[in-house]
Amino acid sequence: MTTPVSSTSETPTYDSLLAGITDPGGREVLDPATGEVVGRVADRSADDLDRAVAAARAAQPAWAARSDADRVGLLLRAADAVEAAAEPLAELLSREQGKPLNGPNARFEVGACAAWLRATAATELPGGTVVDDEDTHAELHYRPVGVVGAIGPWNWPMMITVWQVAPALRMGNTVVVKPSEYTPLSVLALVHVLTSVLPADVLTAVAGGREVGARLSSHPGVDKLVFTGSTATGQAIIRSSADTVKRLTLELGGNDAGIVLPDVDPRAIAQDLFWGAFINTGQTCAALKRLYVHTDVYDEVCAALVEVAQAMPMGRGLDEQNVLGPLQNRAQYEIVARLVDAARDAGAKILVGGDPDPDAAGHFYPTTIVADVEDANPLVAEEQFGPALPVVRYDDLDQAVAMANGLDVGLGASVWSSDRDAARAVAARLEAGTVWINSHGGVHPMIPFGGVKKSGYGLEFGVEGLKAVAVPQVING
Repeated sequence: MTTPVSSTSETPTYDSLLAGITDPGGREVLDPATGEVVGRVADRSADDLDRAVAAARAAQPAWAARSDADRVGLLLRAADAVEAAAEPLAELLSREQGKPLNGPNARFEVGACAAWLRATAATELPGGTVVDDEDTHAELHYRPVGVVGAIGPWNWPMMITVWQVAPALRMGNTVVVKPSEYTPLSVLALVHVLTSVLPADVLTAVAGGREVGARLSSHPGVDKLVFTGSTATGQAIIRSSADTVKRLTLELGGNDAGIVLPDVDPRAIAQDLFWGAFINTGQTCAALKRLYVHTDVYDEVCAALVEVAQAMPMGRGLDEQNVLGPLQNRAQYEIVARLVDAARDAGAKILVGGDPDPDAAGHFYPTTIVADVEDANPLVAEEQFGPALPVVRYDDLDQAVAMANGLDVGLGASVWSSDRDAARAVAARLEAGTVWINSHGGVHPMIPFGGVKKSGYGLEFGVEGLKAVAVPQVING
């Protein structure tokens, strides 16, 4: 668990930040690029979690009793604290998660933490008068739900933690965070910085394994759970939360489709297509993971993507020139390798990549683009969550829409066209929580975000995100 530090502490260095969160006797956390030890984390028990939840419950009434202006002010101070510690936070994130410092990666993620705290502080509170006539006056208010549990993933550990924590705090809840076992140090460090300006026990992080996560999702002292991660884990959370009728927001797995219409300029869209698929080395829930391209522009789109891919340096994140890094863990590396091999074995054409060095240090899988692959191939049908993009040819738009909608997930999708009206017409036919036009995966703190089908339920961001971590109360009379 983290301990609040004084708001008068000096701006942390990398060494001082790491020293404040590591346990010399804890489990080793390794750099996925080198295999070197980043630090050690003490994996806590369910009993530790119980104590954290009890402390959060005790602290919640006083936190909720503060004025909204007071909580907003503290969120803004928390944003300042993150910015003051931005470089050591980014270095730790790069070492532990693997993502490079530059590009849309570690420094970008830390900057997004501060920006999201400020945006959450600036969001207008929901609620107000719903009926006011000669017979009735009714008001809708949103009250704190109580204690919010937050379970985050390893791909964007700091940023997603802020997505979960900031609105919950704004609405008067206290929060207990359970980081991913793969990236505990990044989240512990972020919470360490945030708690430097927050009252004690308002925000706590408890690192641990499945026992801690299972206890948090079933805990009778936790009123709401926010989870980002796999569909399988989300299903387990739904089951374990049932006895307490816990409110849930679940952002689960996706296998986002993109449809390229025949009127595009392939070279003009190639850069945005690439980053839609390969941001964070493909380790993003709402990344472009299967691309359907009309036969009239298929070869040109593939060639333009290969040209962009070949210009993007991959390597250790602390090397300033790199913009792509390793897979965060070996298990994910093996998934990507298996799926690319399945495509190759079925006769697909590897346009670039697909040939990892078995003797290389770290979990590096080369940037890979696969053409002439069937829609039913595992590389298309399963979420690869890594740097491998299958490009599927289509002749008929109805066929492309059917293939895009053919899976049981629906987080995001995109349509690419020089005709925005035509693209919007296709977008309306896609089964996804968000459909982007001529881009993919971009999120905004004021635009609601969430999935359909097995990609989860509930919304985050903006006013809808504030509602999601509160309980509505109508006062009628």
